[in-house]
Amino acid sequence: MSPELTSLIASFDRLAAAGFINGPDWEDVHNLCQQHEGEQAFDWGHALCHRIEGDDWNAGYWYRRAGRSVATGSFADEWAAMKAVLQG
Repeated sequence: MSPELTSLIASFDRLAAAGFINGPDWEDVHNLCQQHEGEQAFDWGHALCHRIEGDDWNAGYWYRRAGRSVATGSFADEWAAMKAVLQG
């Protein structure tokens, strides 16, 4: 696994531990995803960030960019599914 994906997983784990709230952990994940725009895993992460933020339109854009359906479950469920895919 690349160091970038390892960083994405660690950042989302911190956000999950914080309860998926907007704040410093959310900012860290969002910034990391922006730095890797165009990479499917990070675009998916970007979608989840905007879903957490409550910006459904923007989340939808990033889900499309990531080639993913818009998630409808809890943030924790989506993160668990995403993490499983990222860890292969």
